Amino acid sequence: MNNGNYIRTRWNDPFIPQRADPYIRLIDGQWYFTASVPAYDCIILRRADTLEGLRTAEEHVLWHAHESGEMSRHIWAPEIHRLDGCWYIYFAAGEKDDGWKIRPWVLCCQDDDPVTSRWEECGMLQRVDEDGFSFTEFSLDMTILENAGKRYCIWAEKVSVGKKISNLYIAELETPLKMKTPQMLLTSPTYAWERHGFWVNEGPTVIHRDGRIFMTYSASDTSAAYCMGLMWMDEKDDPMDISAWHKLNHPVFVTDVEKGIYGPGHNTFFTDEKGDVFMSFHARPYDEIIGDPLYDPNRHAFIMKVAFADGMPVFSLDNLLFMK
Repeated sequence: MNNGNYIRTRWNDPFIPQRADPYIRLIDGQWYFTASVPAYDCIILRRADTLEGLRTAEEHVLWHAHESGEMSRHIWAPEIHRLDGCWYIYFAAGEKDDGWKIRPWVLCCQDDDPVTSRWEECGMLQRVDEDGFSFTEFSLDMTILENAGKRYCIWAEKVSVGKKISNLYIAELETPLKMKTPQMLLTSPTYAWERHGFWVNEGPTVIHRDGRIFMTYSASDTSAAYCMGLMWMDEKDDPMDISAWHKLNHPVFVTDVEKGIYGPGHNTFFTDEKGDVFMSFHARPYDEIIGDPLYDPNRHAFIMKVAFADGMPVFSLDNLLFMK
């Protein structure tokens, strides 16, 4: 990791330090925050009355990794959702004896209060019988898309074609715990900016705006090359119709050396009480990393207001919130 000798700027002071893969939601008048912790050994949740209040809110540990076996290592990228009157957390986890056997798991809470109530393990998300591919390999970063009364899950999964490639897949959901359809390939890392170090599309997140669905995702390895791509479709179309999706051929958010933001990615969209669109994302305040970037703890959480121009989202560090 970096020894801390880096240039501080008004842009790289984090919203919450050392919290990667940040996920923020306003649900029933309360703000919630969860993220990956540096030890990758538990799932945390903060709650506050205001967005800014999340910065200093008490952090509750909802669930600990197992001592061994399934869900015992690499607890990554939790997302909390309120679906059909129940709370769900989707997250990825591996095993101590096989740390890279990463799969998507689900926790649920049937009580009203997700902070003080008990969470139950629901196992892996269930695929349909005719789907012999989903979750057979390294799979993570699951998110939920709702459109026209239907729900879909989108996630990253690696396939082997000489070297392993991380693609994004989509499937319709029957319930929050079970898929209704087999997976469909949504996007693969086809551009050079998606292939630095590793060929990666991961970390999907979606937002509805003016009749369109926008999906951003993260690309390349977790160094300063980590960046965000963008896809979009019309709400009237079927998300399972891959031809309905349009993919930009360039990244929409990248490292900014001058502002001291390196490797921005794994973002999540959310809206406030007025319907304004924001996103949380993580980034490092420096470039030089000693050792494996995955175990550098200084991927910090930031928040940006998302502007729109000509119907498309615009990502500018000048729109960061809570800057010094």
